Amino acid sequence: MASAELQGKYQKLAQEYSKLRAQNQVLKKGVVDEQANSAALKEQLKMKDQSLRKLQQEMDSLTFRNLQLAKRVELLQDELALSEPRGKKNKKSGESSSQLSQEQKSVFDEDLQKKIEENERLHIQFFEADEQHKHVEAELRSRLATLEMEAAQHQAVVDGLTRKYMETIEKLQNDKAKLEVKSQTLEKEAKECRLRTEECQLQLKNLHDDLSGRLEESLSIITEKVPFNDTKYSQYNALNVPLHNRRHQLKMRDIAGQALAFVQDLVMALLNFHTYTEQRIQIFPIDSAIEPISPLNQKFSQYLHENASYVRPLEEGMLHLFESITEDTVTVLETTVKLKTFSEHLTSYICFLKKILPYQLKSLEEECESSLCTSALRARNLELAQDMKKMTAVFEKLETYIHLLALPSTEPDGLLRTNYGSVLTNVGAALHGFHDVVKDISKHYSQKATIEHELPTATQKLITTNDCILSSLVALTNGAGKIASFFSNNLDCFIASLSYGPKAASGFISPLSAECMLQYKRKAAAYMKALRKVQQSLEKISKLEQEKEHWMLEAQLAKIKLEKENQRIADKLRSTSSGQGLGLAQENATGVNAAGREEASAKAVLEPAHSTSLVPDVESREDLIKNHYMARIVELTSQLQLADSKSVHFYAECRALSKRLALAEKSKDALTEDMKVAGQNISRLQDELTTTKRSYEDQLSMMSDHLCSMNETLSKQREEIDTLKMSSKGNSKKNKSR
Repeated sequence: MASAELQGKYQKLAQEYSKLRAQNQVLKKGVVDEQANSAALKEQLKMKDQSLRKLQQEMDSLTFRNLQLAKRVELLQDELALSEPRGKKNKKSGESSSQLSQEQKSVFDEDLQKKIEENERLHIQFFEADEQHKHVEAELRSRLATLEMEAAQHQAVVDGLTRKYMETIEKLQNDKAKLEVKSQTLEKEAKECRLRTEECQLQLKNLHDDLSGRLEESLSIITEKVPFNDTKYSQYNALNVPLHNRRHQLKMRDIAGQALAFVQDLVMALLNFHTYTEQRIQIFPIDSAIEPISPLNQKFSQYLHENASYVRPLEEGMLHLFESITEDTVTVLETTVKLKTFSEHLTSYICFLKKILPYQLKSLEEECESSLCTSALRARNLELAQDMKKMTAVFEKLETYIHLLALPSTEPDGLLRTNYGSVLTNVGAALHGFHDVVKDISKHYSQKATIEHELPTATQKLITTNDCILSSLVALTNGAGKIASFFSNNLDCFIASLSYGPKAASGFISPLSAECMLQYKRKAAAYMKALRKVQQSLEKISKLEQEKEHWMLEAQLAKIKLEKENQRIADKLRSTSSGQGLGLAQENATGVNAAGREEASAKAVLEPAHSTSLVPDVESREDLIKNHYMARIVELTSQLQLADSKSVHFYAECRALSKRLALAEKSKDALTEDMKVAGQNISRLQDELTTTKRSYEDQLSMMSDHLCSMNETLSKQREEIDTLKMSSKGNSKKNKSR
C-alpha cells in the first residue's frame, strides 16, 4: 500500500516536472525571440543613425551652397547698383548692353528664386526627417528598454524555475528516503497488528459471549421489572428535560441583545425616513405654506404620519423576544413563542408599506409631471420608484421566512425540522438583498437631491429636508449592512443550535410538549434547589454538632482546671494554717473529695481507654489544650490574612473594572459622536465631490471652447502669414523688376 502511494506520488511529481519543463522551454524560446527582436531593433536604430548622419551631411552641403548663392546674389546686386548710374549716362549708346544685362538679371532672379524654394523645401524635409527620426528613436529606445526588462524578467523566471526544480528534486529524494524508512516501519507495525488482531479477535469472542449472557439477563429483568419505557415513543421522549447548557443560553442571549440593538437602529432610521419624507411632501413640488398640495399627496402625508404605530412595534417585539431568552430556559425554535409576535408586527409593517407604495409611486409621477422637473430628475425619480418596489418585495420575502421560523412554536406541522437550515440561509440572503436595495435608494436619492439643489426654485427648507432624508438613508444603509453581516456571521451558530433539544429524539414534537418540558425543567430546578438547601441544612447541623461536642469538651477541661486551682489553694492554706480549726479542714477535705470525683469523671470522658486512676495528668492535658488553641489561632490568623489580601485584591480589581467601565462608556460616547461627525463629513464630502465634478466638467467644456477659439485664431494667423508672404514675394518681384 505504501509503495502504491509512493508510486502515485512519484507519478504526480513527474507530471508536474514535465509541465514545468515544457513551460521552461516556452520561456526559453520567448527569451530567444525577444533577444532576436532586440538585435533587430538595434540594427534598425543603427541604420536610422546612418541615414540621419547622411541627411545631416546633405544639410550641411546645402547650407554651404545656400551661403555661396547668397554671396553671389549680393555681388550681383552690388554690380547692378554700380551699373545703374553708368546706364543712365550711356542710355543711347548702351541700349543693347542694358538689354543683355536685364536678361541676365532676370535669369539670375529666376535661378535665385528656385534655389531659395529648393532650400526651403530641403529645410522642411530635413526638419520632418529629424522629427521622425527622433520619434522613431524614442519609440525604439522605449521598446528596447521594455524588451530588456522583459528579458531580465524571463531570465529571473527561468532561474527561479531552475532553482525550484533543483529544490523539488532534492525534496523528492529526501521524501523517497523517508518513505522507504516509513514503509519498513509500516511493515513491522503490520506484523505486530496482525498479532494484536488475533488477540483482539479472541477477546472479542469472549466479550461477545459475556455480553450476550448479560443482554439476555437484562432483557428478562426489563420485561419483568420495568412497567413503563419513556424512551420508546418520541412523543413521550420529547417531555424529557435536556441537559442544561449555560454557555449556549448565555451566547443566545448575547446574540439576541446584539440583534435588539441592530433592530433599534433600524427602527430609528425607518422612523426618520418616513417622517422626513412626509415633511418633503409638504414643501415640494408645491409648498403647503403657499398653496394647498394635491389630494394625492395629502392622503400620502396622512398615511406617513401614522408610521410610528407600525414601526415602533418591531422594536417592542424584538425586546419581548430578548427578554424571553434567559439563562434558565431552553432556546430552540419550538420554545421561542415571542418570535410569533415579532412576525405579526413585521406583517403589520409590510401592510403599511403596501398601503403607501401606490401613493409614493403616484407622488413621484406627479413630480415628473411638474414644470420644474428636468430629464435627469425624471430619470432619478423612475429609479427611485423601482427601488421602492424592490424594498417592499424584499420586506415581503423577509416576512415570509420569519413567519416560517415562527411556525414551530405555534403549529408543529407548519415547517419540517429538516428545512430549518435552508430557511435561516434564505433569511440571511434576504437581509443582504435588503442592504443592497437600501444602498441603491441612498445612491439614487443623493443624485436626485443634488439635481434639485441646482434648481433656481430650490429653497433652504427643501435642501435641509433632503439632507435629513439622506442622513436617515445613510443610517438605514449602515443598520441594514450591520444586521446582514451579523446574521451571516452567526448563521452557523443558529443552524448548530437547532439540534439543541431532548436527548435521543429528533426534537420537540409540538409547542405543547415544549411548554410541558419547560414546566418540568422549572420543577426540576426547584427540586434541585430544595435538595441543595436540604444538603446545606444537613451540613450546617453536622457542623453545629461538632461545635457542640467541642465546647462541651472545653467546658469539662475548664472544670478540671478549676478543680486543680482549688486543690492548689487548699494545699497552700493547709500548709500555712495547719493549726486552725477542725471544721475548716473537714470542709477542705470535703472539697478535695468532690474535686477528685469530678476530675475522675472528666478523665473518664477524655480518656476512656486509659486506666481509671483518680490522679489525672493535668499538666500534659494543659499543654495539649494550649497547643491546640495556639494552632487554631495561627490557622485563623492565616485565614484572616488571606481573606484580607483577597478583599484588598478584589477591591482593587473592582475599582479598576469600574474605571475601565467608565472609560469604556466615555469612549463609546466619543465614538458615537465621531460616527455622527463622520457620517456628516461623508455626506458633506459627497456633496463637495459632486460639486467639484460638476465644476471640473464646466472647466473642461470651457477649455475645449477656448481651444477651439485658439485653433480658429491660429488658422487666421496662418492665413495672414500666407498673405503677408505672398505680398512680400510680390513686392520683392516688383523691386527686382524695378
